[in-house]
Amino acid sequence: MDRSVATIKADAARRSFQADGAGIVWAVIDSGIDGAHLHFREHDTLGGSVAELHRDFSAVHADPAESAAAALRDGYGHGSHVAGVIAGELPRAAWAEAKLRVTERVRDVSTGDIVHEDRSLDGIPALAGVAPRCKLVSLRVLDDKGAGLTSAIIEALRYVRQVNVGGKGLRIHGVNLSLGYEFDAQWFACGQSPFCVEVNELVRSGVVVVAAAGNTGYGRVAARTRSTSTGMALTINDPGNAELAITVGATHRDQPYTYGVSYFSSKGPTGDGRQKPDVVAPGEKITSCAAGAALARLGDLGPDGARAVYLDDDGTSMAAPHVSGAAAAFLSVKREFIADPARVKQVFRDTASSLGRVPDFQGAGLVDLMRAISSV
Repeated sequence: MDRSVATIKADAARRSFQADGAGIVWAVIDSGIDGAHLHFREHDTLGGSVAELHRDFSAVHADPAESAAAALRDGYGHGSHVAGVIAGELPRAAWAEAKLRVTERVRDVSTGDIVHEDRSLDGIPALAGVAPRCKLVSLRVLDDKGAGLTSAIIEALRYVRQVNVGGKGLRIHGVNLSLGYEFDAQWFACGQSPFCVEVNELVRSGVVVVAAAGNTGYGRVAARTRSTSTGMALTINDPGNAELAITVGATHRDQPYTYGVSYFSSKGPTGDGRQKPDVVAPGEKITSCAAGAALARLGDLGPDGARAVYLDDDGTSMAAPHVSGAAAAFLSVKREFIADPARVKQVFRDTASSLGRVPDFQGAGLVDLMRAISSV
C-alpha cells in the first residue's frame, strides 16, 4: 500500500483535500474481515456506527449478533487483505506493539523458487488504506477455504439495499466485490445473470458497486504450428459484466506506464460487445493485511518474535479495493455525489490516465483520484 496508494494519487488527495473517507461506509462482500487486526483499530474502522451491520451469509446463524461476530472472523484471509487496501491505518507509533513484519515475495536466484522475505519500511510514516477513515461493513459470503454460493452473495447485496431503505440517507455508500466466476453463455446472456441483475439493482438504488474484472485474461491457444501463451479477450468475469458496476482491471503497483495491464487481468469486451473493464488500478504485489490461512502459510513468528501483520498478493481482487477506496475518498470530499453512482463512475472514467493500451485492456485507464476531485 505504501507504493500503490501513491500510484492512484490518493496520498496527494489526502494532503490536498483531506480526502480520507471520513463519513463514508463501504461494504466488503468477501471471506470476512479479521476484526482483531491492528490495521482496523486506529480509526475504529469496523466499530461505531457500523458495529451492528456486519453479517455472515456463508452460514445460518440464530441471531444477528452471532452473525455479526462471525463476519469479523476471516479464516481464508482474502477479505481482510481486500479491506486493508480500502481503509484502516497502522501508524508508525503502533509498529512496536504490533511486532510488525511486512513480507514480500521474491524469487530466489539460486533455486528459482518464490520465497517470502521481510522488507524495509524506512521513511514510511504509516501503512494506510486508500481512504483510511472510511468505515467498513463485513458481509461474509466465503468460507475458510474461499468457497461460497452465488445465492449468498445475492443475499448480501439485497441486505445492503434493506439497510439503506427507510433512512434519511444511505448507511452504506458503496460495495466492493473482489470475487466472481467466469461468464458462461450456456447459463445466462452476458450481464444478465441473477448476480449481475442484482448488482445493477443495487447501483440504481444509489450505491457505488466496484467489481474485480477477473484473473482469467491469460491462457493458451492452439496455433497451427503449436500452442502458445497469449492474452485472452472476452474474459471479463461476473459480476464485472454488470453494466452499471465499475469493473476494474489490474496494473503494476508503481510502474503502470512501463508495464501496462497485468498479464492475468481479464480483458474485454464483454460477451455481448460492451466495453469493459472500466478502469485499471494497482493489482500486482499489493501489501495489505495478513490473516487466516494466508498468514498461516507464512508461519506466525519471525526474527525476534515479529509477526507478519502484512503480506503481498496479486489479482484484480487487489485492484478493485483501490478503486473502492478512491471512490470513498472522493465521496468524503464531494458529498453531493453521494447516492449518484452513475456520476461517480463517469467522473472516474473521464479523469483516468491512459496507459497507452487499447480500451479492451485498460478501459479508460488508470484511476487518478487527484484529477477526479479537481474535475468537479
